[in-house]
Amino acid sequence: MELHNPITKRARRTRLSSLFVSLSFGLAISASASAQANNETVNIWLQEFTPSSLTVAEQKEEIAWFVEAAKPFKGMQIKVVSETIGTHEYESRVLTKAFYELTGIKVTHDLIGEGDVVEKLQTQMQSGQNIYDAYINDSDLIGTHWRYQQVRNLTDWIAGEGKDVTNPSLDLDDFIGTQFTTGPDGKLYQLPDQQFANLYWFRYDWFTDPTIMAEFKAKYGYELGVPVNWSAYEDIAAFFTGKQINGETIYGHMDYGKKDPSLGWRFTDAWMSMAGMGDKGEPNGLPVDEWGIRVNEQSQPTGSCMARGGATNSPAAEYAINKYVDWLKQYAPPQAAGMVFSEAGPVPSQGNIAQQIFWYTAFTADMVKEGIAVVNDDGTPKWRMAPSPHGAYWQEGTKIGYQDAGSWTLMKSTPVKRAKAAWLYAQFVVSKTVDVKKSHVGLTFIRESTINHESFTERADKLGGLIEFYRSPARVRWSPTGTNVPDYPKLAQLWWQNIGDASSGSKTAKEALDNLCRAQEKLLRRIQRSRVQKALGPNLNKEQDDEYWLAQPGAPKPKLANEKPEPKTVSYDELIKSWQK
Repeated sequence: MELHNPITKRARRTRLSSLFVSLSFGLAISASASAQANNETVNIWLQEFTPSSLTVAEQKEEIAWFVEAAKPFKGMQIKVVSETIGTHEYESRVLTKAFYELTGIKVTHDLIGEGDVVEKLQTQMQSGQNIYDAYINDSDLIGTHWRYQQVRNLTDWIAGEGKDVTNPSLDLDDFIGTQFTTGPDGKLYQLPDQQFANLYWFRYDWFTDPTIMAEFKAKYGYELGVPVNWSAYEDIAAFFTGKQINGETIYGHMDYGKKDPSLGWRFTDAWMSMAGMGDKGEPNGLPVDEWGIRVNEQSQPTGSCMARGGATNSPAAEYAINKYVDWLKQYAPPQAAGMVFSEAGPVPSQGNIAQQIFWYTAFTADMVKEGIAVVNDDGTPKWRMAPSPHGAYWQEGTKIGYQDAGSWTLMKSTPVKRAKAAWLYAQFVVSKTVDVKKSHVGLTFIRESTINHESFTERADKLGGLIEFYRSPARVRWSPTGTNVPDYPKLAQLWWQNIGDASSGSKTAKEALDNLCRAQEKLLRRIQRSRVQKALGPNLNKEQDDEYWLAQPGAPKPKLANEKPEPKTVSYDELIKSWQK
């Protein structure tokens, strides 16, 4: 047989050897071409990810880790979701593409309303069905996540199941908001992706105009400047409303009032603590927070109404609602009462608003565009942002403002492999490789290294005080909803429904707040009977006369004889200097 012919065998070995060499050479060329293509892809994306807090070599090293860690998941398609703001639009439009080209993992990053994000997450919690592989939801849900234990706590995930897909250069200490996403048990439940504060906004050009300043001082007897308290804010609102400047009728205040889920955020986002309703404490008042919910030493909610030691229907809360309603009617444009959050947000950029007490820095990117009414020809803004003024019941040490911390959340109902792939994407979009560039697009800071990057020093004079605020010691006093709130999705719905009655005038502030606190306590009792661990769930106090609790130290606080104390203002320029010192 031919196979026994030694010459034929030798020839066959030669042919096989040649074939092996050819295949090896071909594979080598293919691998080389692949590596070259990968390098070209990395280099192309590095142009997009400029500037960065990392050197180019460090960026390449971090990207190389993502490429290697993603190999077991190459070809997968995952779904994540977030609310629609500029930062997430950049992630959905640009960073998903970069991630796919670098790792081979296809990400669909859906953008929906904030209320819809919470609804989807709530549905996944209740059904156990995997709707999304990861969520960017507000850290306001930290009390929910800690109590219900339906999300993967990231402390254990990073040390255990997710260790092989956790970026060694993630650098958790560099994040400025992890204290907001950490439960009372010391575990990290969410990873910040974007963060913005609720501050005071005003027309710096008008506030520093010598003629306008002189007119204000002649009328009120003190200097026009950044209001330190609500008394001064009210005077400034009255002063500017109806004034004609450059042919425009000016309004001294801007807000919104339509009965809509966003109306609830208007109040739970620290309006009540700004008024002084809650107790002292950072990041949130203890034992009574800005929702008026009291907790005991075990962090169990014990009441919302004054009869149980809460403050939701206290004199300070009533004062807060009355000021909101009065200012909306008297000093804001007539159409504001029928607007929702997203409709009201762009109005100050149109040029006829003098100040806004409740303004989110997430709007900064849209307020610095060339050619709009509130930007000078040289690109500098005509406006500035500053710390929020406080109400008559506020005391030093009480929470003074809200900070939104949209954060990555991994549900336990998500299969492990899908959660790992989603965790890789989550880390990629917050990585030091991309974070400085992403922050220049959305202006929502999460990293200390980004805030202090030289590119923001160069850009600071065109951002109206944003960089100065985030580099200042004042920043830490702005915080999200804390752990007093045991079920954010359910309790938040009660706020807009009840406050909407006060906003529309169908109920007085007192009537609306009485209904709200009773509704909160009804829900707290339901949670007490639910699947929440008994040691973590509500444990309501027995009812007592309101006067008993009003006589106790702290919140709830008795009604003040004078709810308009002496107005105070401060020079913006002096304020900035004090931060820089």
